[in-house]
Amino acid sequence: QVQLVESGGGLVQAGGSLRLSCAAAGRTFSMGWFRQAPGKEREFVAAINWSGSSTYYSDSVKGRFTISRDNAKNTVYLQMNSLKPEDTAVYFCAAAAASGIWTRESDYTYWGQGTQVIVSS
Repeated sequence: QVQLVESGGGLVQAGGSLRLSCAAAGRTFSMGWFRQAPGKEREFVAAINWSGSSTYYSDSVKGRFTISRDNAKNTVYLQMNSLKPEDTAVYFCAAAAASGIWTRESDYTYWGQGTQVIVSS
């Protein structure tokens, strides 16, 4: 069993930055971030493999967001720069039960409760 707790969300102006953290209790392999905007389905944002050597991003955040991990702290981060109002969403951390780069919700076994990010224009 793996427990995930996200933190770092908040209110920020367009063009600003936020860093989300996801602390994991239990062994994790690949990790990912997803987000769900009001009235929309949850969508993939970024993924990272166990070692951190491989990452993958959705087109909407590529070049602005960076996913990283510190395995010594069992924590995954999402650095979000140049934020836009359309980035407003609840952001979820997810853990897969195997290594690799995963982009589908069904690839992930464990989920956090989410952290709200609001970007004002």
